[in-house]
Amino acid sequence: MAAAASAACRRVVGYQFGSNSGGIGFGRGGSGAVSPSNLGLISQNRNISQLVNSNGRRLFLVDTLALVRRLESQGVPLKQAEAITAAITGVLNDSLENVSHSVVSKEEMQKNALIQETSLSKFKSEVQSSQEHHFSLLQHETEKLRHDIEKMRSELRSGLCIYPACWIRLLPIFFMLSH
Repeated sequence: MAAAASAACRRVVGYQFGSNSGGIGFGRGGSGAVSPSNLGLISQNRNISQLVNSNGRRLFLVDTLALVRRLESQGVPLKQAEAITAAITGVLNDSLENVSHSVVSKEEMQKNALIQETSLSKFKSEVQSSQEHHFSLLQHETEKLRHDIEKMRSELRSGLCIYPACWIRLLPIFFMLSH
């Protein structure tokens, strides 16, 4: 497959997306960022290009020969066309390098998703525990109120509650029970 890709992409420069070395390859075995010192090599070896090993990363291809020829057809001298092509390739290299640093890998996204799922599960558990505790407190308070109501009812039945203060305490409870 590499031989077929190499044959199909003759005179093409490979860019290794996310590499630290720059990943631009010119000529036989030549790789590295474009510099003025290897502009002469471009003109000598521009018919022979090599794909840069991607190391499992995305490979970006630039047809520098076609760009040089297009600039020449527009009246740009060969040396200037090669310099412009090298500059464009360098800018492309830098831009794609910057993009590669701002893009998250699939593995990192999966890791973050797992962390979020774990955090969400923990949060749900805490909410459920809090609700159960709150419900338990409400049940305890309800039982306490029922006990107080029964105590007051028994006081009413036995006639012990003859003071107006007792009736004032009982009115809100009876009002609440009647609704």
